[in-house]
Amino acid sequence: MKKDVLVDRPQPRKGILDIAAYVPGSSETENTRKVFKLSSNESPLGPCPAAIDAYRQAAAHLELYPDGSATPLLEAISEVTGLARSNLMAGNGSDDLLGLLSNTYLTAGDEGIMTEHGFSVYEIQIRGTGAKPVIVKEKDCRIDIDAILAAVTERTKIVFIANPGNPTGTYLTATEVKRLHAGLPKNVLLVLDGAYAEFVTEDDYDTGVELVSANENVVMTRTFSKIYGLAGLRVGWMYAPLHVIDAVNRIRGAFNVSVPAQAAASVAFRDRAYIQNAIAYNSKWRSWLTHEIEALGLKVTPSVTNFLLIHFPADKEKSAALADDYLKSNGYILRRVTGYGFPNALRLSIGSEEANRGVVATLKNF
Repeated sequence: MKKDVLVDRPQPRKGILDIAAYVPGSSETENTRKVFKLSSNESPLGPCPAAIDAYRQAAAHLELYPDGSATPLLEAISEVTGLARSNLMAGNGSDDLLGLLSNTYLTAGDEGIMTEHGFSVYEIQIRGTGAKPVIVKEKDCRIDIDAILAAVTERTKIVFIANPGNPTGTYLTATEVKRLHAGLPKNVLLVLDGAYAEFVTEDDYDTGVELVSANENVVMTRTFSKIYGLAGLRVGWMYAPLHVIDAVNRIRGAFNVSVPAQAAASVAFRDRAYIQNAIAYNSKWRSWLTHEIEALGLKVTPSVTNFLLIHFPADKEKSAALADDYLKSNGYILRRVTGYGFPNALRLSIGSEEANRGVVATLKNF
């Protein structure tokens, strides 16, 4: 009998090879003219000048290990927000923290809940622990609270909610989030991923700070990759009950946020004037892009974020795939979102004025 060669090499844990690896937004095109990358929700304004200066200064001491507790960064966050330093944790991007939470609270046989259009990293992290992802349907690109609560079983240990959602750009109100939390068992951890929270200007939205402060089973995660323009440094933070911080700290990488990242993020978080300018810029162009794209006869899901989900007709000659090819050939890279349950839609990041006007003109030509 022929020997199975697979037994002669290390094997990954059962279920690992069933995970679909995360695919980032494209950054390449065969087009040789100027290229506008509008696929990854990156800031068109970049980081504030003070953050760049702090990064450069930190480069003079790269021989030193980072502060393992990210003290300078967490002190800046605490100073600006008023949140207790002891309830904060920094990560190598919020993805790092989502993974740490999964590995702390999930194991084989458990279930983690996410929604059908939710951030694909949730499923990756859940499966990576050996737990089962339970994917709940949404309604009209919005999270369905009743459907989530109906999916909870005795095996449910964690619920991931992106609020606002990606790639939909929609959000749950503060009242809706409270209703979701009220319906969950006390032993289920509710993770509120607020990667795009800073862009929301609606009065009925809440980041979840009060829920975290008043309960033992709610965590809020945030990122510096979007409005702060520090995606290249990979910095995120978490606000959580003390018992969660204590548990996660036991498996967190000892130096998971680099010296330059801590320095730049600390300065960026304190520069509130720069953030207010970024919010105003985003609101202006989000409204303009929505109006212009809808005027072309395309449906745009109402967004509170720094991106738009554009739906294309079922007509094969005007499909999202053909639009994507045409846009790329003209130097505009958008995000295909087939893997998020939208086979006939593209996600458009709000870019520079030149990029915004150019992509609308190119869509009009298409």
